[in-house]
Amino acid sequence: MNRTSTILFGAVILALLYGPRQASAQQLLPFPARPTVAPARPPAAPSPRAASCHNGASFDRFLADLKQQAAAAGVSQGALSEAAPYLVYDQGIVNRDRGQRVFGQIFTEFAGRMAAPYRMQQGQARIKAYSAAFARAEKEYGVPPAVISAFWGLESDFGANMGKLPTLRSLVSLAYDCRRSEMFANETIAALKIIDRGDLAPEEMIGSWAGELGQTQFLPTHYFNYAVDYDGDGRRNLLSSPPDVIGSTANYIATGLKWRRGEPWLEEVRVPQNLPWDQADLTIQLPRAKWLQFGVTYPDGRALASDNLPASLLLPMGRTGPAFLAYANFAAYTEWNNSLIYSTTAGYLASRIAGAAPMHRPAAPVAQLPFNEIKELQQLLVRAGFNVGKVDGVLGQQSRTAVKAMQIKYGLPADSWPTAELLARMRGPRAQPRPEAALPVAR
Repeated sequence: MNRTSTILFGAVILALLYGPRQASAQQLLPFPARPTVAPARPPAAPSPRAASCHNGASFDRFLADLKQQAAAAGVSQGALSEAAPYLVYDQGIVNRDRGQRVFGQIFTEFAGRMAAPYRMQQGQARIKAYSAAFARAEKEYGVPPAVISAFWGLESDFGANMGKLPTLRSLVSLAYDCRRSEMFANETIAALKIIDRGDLAPEEMIGSWAGELGQTQFLPTHYFNYAVDYDGDGRRNLLSSPPDVIGSTANYIATGLKWRRGEPWLEEVRVPQNLPWDQADLTIQLPRAKWLQFGVTYPDGRALASDNLPASLLLPMGRTGPAFLAYANFAAYTEWNNSLIYSTTAGYLASRIAGAAPMHRPAAPVAQLPFNEIKELQQLLVRAGFNVGKVDGVLGQQSRTAVKAMQIKYGLPADSWPTAELLARMRGPRAQPRPEAALPVAR
């Protein structure tokens, strides 16, 4: 799970998205063997600027202090000694962190690749192959097998892509860097606790450059707090034990993300053209009976249940794109990864693994603003008094909220999707709208 960034996807997700591999729909990939350490190479020297948040301390001084903090948190001297050869600084890791790629695909494109039929069928095959573990997890934690399997597939393609870098090196390098020093210092200590508990040896800790570990990409704090031993071998091994992966992921979703047993998470719907669009917002929950009253139906025209189950209307690409009812359990997805594109794709893939039909594609291409115009729109929104976060051409939740407010002001359909018409209004009467073009950067 990518908890290290609010706007960008983790290294493993990008590898899955852009990598060439696509498994056969009928083939169940063998579970990967125990990982081994990547070939050793001299780590890059620390950057002088990295010490500014540590009162000018060198990396060695910083590391000595960090080890003292770990010992105070209960890590044994034996574990510290065992981990010592791997606690080295690598400027290359920091460079990767600062140079993360922004995500530039819209929902239908991302979901089309990441929730492809082969991954749905692989997810169903995993559920069948490890039926006992999935059944136990559902009984104990209330999390459906499809939900667990979808995260498993999205995060690592069921273990095929977990990353290839030494985890301790990544964590301690990011802890010494000033961008998120406290967070990664805590993650380093958690990784040392995992070693001390006997779950993994330092040389087994191989993962993404951001320090995430295992089949469902847990940061060490989540690994330490939520990993469970489901195969009974005395270790919590999320790198090469399918039962441990299944049970631990269920525990995190249920206990950490507050999953509601027996409730839905995401359902595709069809919306009428006269819908009050300002009600389409994850912050607005209405009884399902109210959405029925508005004319919302299932894609095949079947009526929604006329009950009081609260749901939000989610329009990841505005009123002309796909539409979903997001229930209370959808909050687990946005907490796992607060990118709206990722969380909606994860919920959609889970529904497909559970047997839902493929989503209906828009009848025509959804008009989009290009990156430079999204950025210009953000600048205009800031001038109008809105907080959009960083002005970066990324269509995040704060930008969507501001877009919706301006759509209401100008009497436009308030579906939170930026358009050329909105941009033209905000530019002023002298400016002419530019043609709508391809691909904003979106979350």
